[in-house]
Amino acid sequence: MKNHTLHDVLEKWIKAWSLSRELSLPAKYKSGWMVDVGYENQKQRYVFPELNNDFIQLFETIDEPWVYLKVCASPDELKGKLSEKWVIQPQGYMMSCFKQMSFASGNLPDKYKFEYESYSSTFVVRIVTKDGELASIGRVVLVDDLAVYDRISTEANHRRNGLATFLMKELEKIALANSVYNNFLVATEDGKSLYQTLGWEIYSLYTSAVIVD
Repeated sequence: MKNHTLHDVLEKWIKAWSLSRELSLPAKYKSGWMVDVGYENQKQRYVFPELNNDFIQLFETIDEPWVYLKVCASPDELKGKLSEKWVIQPQGYMMSCFKQMSFASGNLPDKYKFEYESYSSTFVVRIVTKDGELASIGRVVLVDDLAVYDRISTEANHRRNGLATFLMKELEKIALANSVYNNFLVATEDGKSLYQTLGWEIYSLYTSAVIVD
């Protein structure tokens, strides 16, 4: 993966993002991509590998709310380029781990168990209690030689039990079983530190902007 460009990795990531949500696959839009999302609070999303004229020209044509523009850049880089109607979202981080993750020894606590599901190159792992209550959930989507980890979350009343780490380990087992060794995800500020403890590195900054109602 070291020889792959940001453009190559991003193309696989946005495809995985769409597969995970069972949406239409991304369409090429100039130097980026567009996904018809169709949600009430996210109609479309445009993703660009860099802040360029394609990005700037696009935002100047959009007036409707809930069309997201996303770019591999910092919020500060967007400020001064977007008009005031655009709301810049908190900093995100594209992260990579082009090797096996580093996990401490240990097993899932006895009161929990794993459940599995798969669809459209997407593998879902849930950690549930013995009574069937959802505690943590995440997905890994395999696109060519890239494993994209998506929508990793733990319910508030089950946090601080290390469940996210057990979940990531189980998801990685699926990628490795399919001979995929290159890992990629987009993290929030809160999630970034967890992934760094597992051996992930920041690949690129990632920022979104949207017009709200």
